[in-house]
Amino acid sequence: MKLKLLLVIALLIAAFSSRAQDTSLVRNLEIYGFAMTDMGYNFDQINPAWSDALRITKLPSYKDQFAPDGQVFFGVRQSRFGVKGYTQTPMGELTAVFEFDLWGTGGDEGQTTLRPRNFYGELGKVLVGQANSPFMDADIWPNTAEYWGPSGMVFYRNIQLRYAPVKGDNEVFIALERPGTSADKGVVETPESLDSVKAQLHLPDLSAHYKRSGPWGHIQISGMLRELRWKDFSANGKVNGHVTGWGVNFGTAINLGKSDVFRGSYVYGEGIENYMQDAPVDVGTKITSSGSITGEALPVSGVVAFLDHYWSPAWCTSIGYSSVHITNTDLGSPNAYKNGQYAIVNLSVTPVKNFWAVAELQWGERQNFSDGFKSNATKVQLSFKYSFSQVFYKKKDNEVVAKSKGEGEGDQ
Repeated sequence: MKLKLLLVIALLIAAFSSRAQDTSLVRNLEIYGFAMTDMGYNFDQINPAWSDALRITKLPSYKDQFAPDGQVFFGVRQSRFGVKGYTQTPMGELTAVFEFDLWGTGGDEGQTTLRPRNFYGELGKVLVGQANSPFMDADIWPNTAEYWGPSGMVFYRNIQLRYAPVKGDNEVFIALERPGTSADKGVVETPESLDSVKAQLHLPDLSAHYKRSGPWGHIQISGMLRELRWKDFSANGKVNGHVTGWGVNFGTAINLGKSDVFRGSYVYGEGIENYMQDAPVDVGTKITSSGSITGEALPVSGVVAFLDHYWSPAWCTSIGYSSVHITNTDLGSPNAYKNGQYAIVNLSVTPVKNFWAVAELQWGERQNFSDGFKSNATKVQLSFKYSFSQVFYKKKDNEVVAKSKGEGEGDQ
C-alpha cells in the first residue's frame, strides 16, 4: 500500500510539473490585492479627514486650526483590489487593468470609499487609460506603511495616451496626459477681480522618461512640458495669459550589497506641482511692470532619500527623509504652503508568506510663505497587511488552470 501511495504521489507531481511547463498555457486572468489595517496616534494636529496619513499640506496653516492636539486613528482605507485580464491577439498580448483602493479624496475626502487607481488597456507598445505618469518613478517608493508617501516625490496616476518605443532593461516612455492646474490668487488690491479668471486647458501635458535597469538596480530620468493658460471671463477680460510649465526628475534605486537598497530622487521645475506628491498650486499671481495682474509658474524642488535595510529575509528597517520647497510670488497668500519636510523610521516583519506587519515613527513639518507660522506632526503607526493573488491560465482548448502568484503588485 505504501508503495502504491508513493507511486500515486509521484505521478501527481509529474503531472503538475508537466502542466506548469506546458508552453500551450497562456495567462487569462489575475485577481490580486490586500486587506490592510492602520492604527496609531498623532501627538499633534492634522486635518481630521487625513488623520490616518501624513500629508504635510494637511497640517495646520494657523494656530489651533485642527485643535486639540492628540488623536488616535484607525483605518482600512489602504486596502486594495485589482483585476488584470489578458487576451492573446495577432498584435501581441492585450492587458486590461481594473484596480481601486478605499482612500476617498476630492469630494469623498476622509471617507472609506472606492477610489480608482489604475484603469487602462495596453496592447503592444501603446497604453490608454489611467496609469502612472512617465514623469514619476514608482520604484523609489520605500518599504514604509504611511499611505501618502514622501512629500518631495513626483507621484501622479493620470489619464494618458502612452507609447513605449523601447521596453526591457532600457525603457523609453512618451505620453500625452490629461492637463490640470491650480492657482494661488494671493493678495492683490482687488481680489474679487480674479473670481472670473479660470484655467483654460488647451493642450495635453507631454511627459517622457528613459530608464536603465539591471541586477544593480535602476536609474531613470524623466521630463515634463505643459502649457498653463488662464482666461478672464468678466466684462473687462483683462487678466488673460499663459506660462510654460516644465520639469526634470532624476530617480534611482541602487542595491548596496545583499542587505541594503537606497531609493532616492531629485526633481526641479516650474508649474509642475500638479505632479508632485504633496504640493498644492502651480501658478501664483504677480504685478507686471505696467501694473496689470498676471500669473507666474511657481518653481518647485523636491528631494527623496531612503534606505531599506534587511536584517534578515523576514525583518526590515526603512529610514529616510524627504522635502519639498516652493518659491512663492511676492503676492502669494501669507499662509500659502512654502516648505514641507517628511521623515520616517520603521521596523517591519514578514513572518509568513503574504503577511506583513510594521511599527512606524513618522514626523512632518509645514512652513507657511510669509506669516512665520510652522506646524509639526509626530505620529506612531501600526499596520497589518494580508495580500493575495491568483493567476488563471488558459489552454488552447479553453481549460482554465489556477496558480497562486503571491503578493499583489503595486506601490503603496
